[in-house]
Amino acid sequence: MISRRKFLAATSLTGASIVTGNKSFSNFVKESPVLNSPIVISTWDFGIAANAAAWQILKNKGRALDAVEKGVQVPEADPTNSSVGYGGLPDRDGRVTLDACIMDELGNCGSVAALEHIMHPISVARLVMEKTPHVMLVGTGALQFALEQGFKKENLLIPSSEKAWKEWLKNAKYQPEINIENKLFSPTKLPGNQFNHDTIGMLALDAAGNLSGACTTSGMAYKMHGRVGDSPIIGAGLYIDNEVGGATSTGVGEEVIRNVGSFLVVELMRQGYPPEEACKEAVMRIIRKKPNTAKEIQVGFLALNKKGQYGAFAIQKGFSYAVCDANDQKLLVKANSYS
Repeated sequence: MISRRKFLAATSLTGASIVTGNKSFSNFVKESPVLNSPIVISTWDFGIAANAAAWQILKNKGRALDAVEKGVQVPEADPTNSSVGYGGLPDRDGRVTLDACIMDELGNCGSVAALEHIMHPISVARLVMEKTPHVMLVGTGALQFALEQGFKKENLLIPSSEKAWKEWLKNAKYQPEINIENKLFSPTKLPGNQFNHDTIGMLALDAAGNLSGACTTSGMAYKMHGRVGDSPIIGAGLYIDNEVGGATSTGVGEEVIRNVGSFLVVELMRQGYPPEEACKEAVMRIIRKKPNTAKEIQVGFLALNKKGQYGAFAIQKGFSYAVCDANDQKLLVKANSYS
């Protein structure tokens, strides 16, 4: 448990905001204020467009579950985003495999992993939740289920991603570059020895005071075929507890899985930690177990509590997240970090 003094200090808001282009970019040193309206937050700057789609549902008093599904469909269908869905960089065999999960305010959840040929894995994950007795379907079984539900089989490997993969094959060097997500490249500009390895994680609180979350990714580029990261794992890449709050993660999923990261963040919030402090403690547990990770990889957590307060923390500098509420639909926040 944290002290009352620490809790009060962590929930105060400081810092300034500047406007860059059409984005308001804010660096919050401490926690956000309590909100009395719906809110949606998501990882990285491409979360701004995703939040905008989710907000169309939230502002009309729609359900948070519908909002997060609709929101993350935006990057899933964006061919310029090489880390989520259509246009995502393939595994080392040249196959685009997708992972996604979704969770509602009742604790219901659904997930797909290593799914190929389907544009919107998040919607397949929702149907796993709603139409099967299971939580997760994988590989060919997930594809079979998707086709049975009426999804169209498509080629997700676009020419630019295929070109980048063939360039990578020349050296086949697997060395992720930290925070390459922020460089806003298209796959056509992607060097053969660099790649994106990220997700969109989204958390929403609706007008009824209910929480839901979604997470979707094409995973680490040039990964071993069959590799599954944290994104479709309930409790790792995403976790929702409607009594407390929700959390999602970004970065190298193996370390998130090893620490059941999103579940940990939510449980820390249950103990009284504000969102940013909960995310920070989850990051520090990773570092304490493997100190070298502070130099080698990026992992970040994003959290939203039942009061509408949000926060994030990452191992490395550079992690940002998007916030959308009645006051601002294009807020981009720099997360604090260990390094």
